[in-house]
Formats: sequence, C-alpha cells, structure tokens
Amino acid sequence: MTLPGTRNPVNRITLVPAIGRDALEYRDPQHPDLPLLVHTYRPAAHGPDDPVVLVQHGMKRNGDDYRDFWIDAAEKHRLLIVSPTFGDAAFPEPENYNNGMVVASDGAVRERADWLYAVLPRIVGALRAGGVTRRAQVRLFGHSAGGQFVHRLMATQRHALYESVAPANSGWYTLPTLDRPFPEGLGGLGFSSADLARWFDYPMTILAGERDIDTSDPSLPANPEALAQGPTRYARAHFFFETAQREAERLGVPLRWSLTTIPGVGHDGCAMGKAAAAIWFEGRVPAPEELFSVAKSVA
Repeated sequence: MTLPGTRNPVNRITLVPAIGRDALEYRDPQHPDLPLLVHTYRPAAHGPDDPVVLVQHGMKRNGDDYRDFWIDAAEKHRLLIVSPTFGDAAFPEPENYNNGMVVASDGAVRERADWLYAVLPRIVGALRAGGVTRRAQVRLFGHSAGGQFVHRLMATQRHALYESVAPANSGWYTLPTLDRPFPEGLGGLGFSSADLARWFDYPMTILAGERDIDTSDPSLPANPEALAQGPTRYARAHFFFETAQREAERLGVPLRWSLTTIPGVGHDGCAMGKAAAAIWFEGRVPAPEELFSVAKSVA
C-alpha cells in the first residue's frame, strides 16, 4: 500500500523528488511498518551541489506546510527543501516524534539505530542514491515540536552530516545534564560528560521568537519538567541556554551555541523559517516587517 498523494513504492530506498512540490513515501529500514512522507520542494535551478535544508514540522505533523514556508528561500538561494513528516497514525504522541522513540512504553531504552533521530541521515542517503544531491552536509531547521526533535537529535547523534542547525521555539528542552532522565535530561541513555562536551562544541543556533510568550496556548507543554524551565517558550529557550552555559563552565569546556531572538515574532513556523533562511543564506536577522506579511500561526 502506498500513502495517498505519494509516488514512491513501498520500501524504496532511492528518493528522487520532482521539480517543484512533491511528496514521496519513505519506509525506513529500521521501521519498515511505519511509513512516513517526505515532502519536498526542488527548484528547477537546483543542482546536486546546491544546498539541502531539512525542515522539521511541529505538533500538527504538517510537513507540507513547513515545506511551503521555505519555497521563497528555495527559489532565491537554489535550495532543496526536504520535510520528513512523521504522521500521527504511525508516530502518535510526543514520545514517538518529539522524543524520538528513544524510550519504549515499558520504560526500556530502545537500540540507538531505532531512535527516530537516526532516520534523517538515511533519508539523505536515499536522496544521494537518487543523484539528487552530492552534498556532504545539509542544514537542519525545526520549529515547535520540530525544534524539540532537532535539539534532541543534536544531543544524541553524530554531527558530521549537519552544516548548520537551528531549533526554533521549542515547547521545552532536554537539558544538557546526566543527572535527570530523558527527555528532561540525558540520564539513563548511556551518555557521558564527553558526549555533553561534544554537543556543546557544535555551533547550534537556538532561535526564540520575541513574542512567543502566550501562557494560554493549549499546545504549550505544561508537564512539571517544562514548567520548571519557565512560563513561556521564550523564557524556556533562555533557561536552556543559560543551563548550557553553567554546565559547560562546570565541565571546563567551550560552549559554541548561540541564542538569537527574532524580534516581533511569536509562535509562527513560517516567520521563523524565513528568519532562519535569512540568517543562514544572507547573514542577517530580518526586520519584523519582513516577516509579518508571511506570518502564519502554525505550530
């Protein structure tokens, strides 16, 4: 069975997106019974040596929207946009998306190859196998639940594939400590202080919308661990960064992360994506008026 609106047959490990918008079914070798969609946008001018941007959707599992948010940047900068979409049917609840299927329902830690964070390099491999890209590295952006997915990926995976990484407006964070269990911290997963130092050494850019301060948002995580990080997503981003500063100092290692406020923007995946594109490909934080006209409050 092939998912509606997709072209690729089941179990195909070569991905060849069409020019323009496309949606391809992908079955990961570690999760063959859990189909996911890979929404793409491929400009006619994009060549195999041009940049690739992976875009992780929010809690609505709307990878098609997140792909579309990046179309203007894709055309301007010749970007291949790839939005792996972990649908609710196959990957229900935060445990099976935001938290990466790291911990099973019985509390056991799954094999690392089965963590969803390990799927993205295999998707990039399928694009390379299709001749769509020859890039050694790709860029990675995620908003809201996608921001949770992205920063937890960076905490637990190798970094060589990722040229630049920007989690944006995450609902709450996995703290860089071994003293708290996952997903609140990295305890219980077999990591060490050396793994924390490795994470600190990657120049991850945390993006925080200045107006992402709505405490009544029903999608704002309200579990005790999240509330302990602050009342709003904006506050929690600062708590996360400040915790990293203290932990890096305690370990005596450098912290190469940065925290960038996007002025005038709230919880908006479209505006934050456009801000990330401007930071990466134009070296600037855009003014709010550039983003208001495209703002869409989509988590």
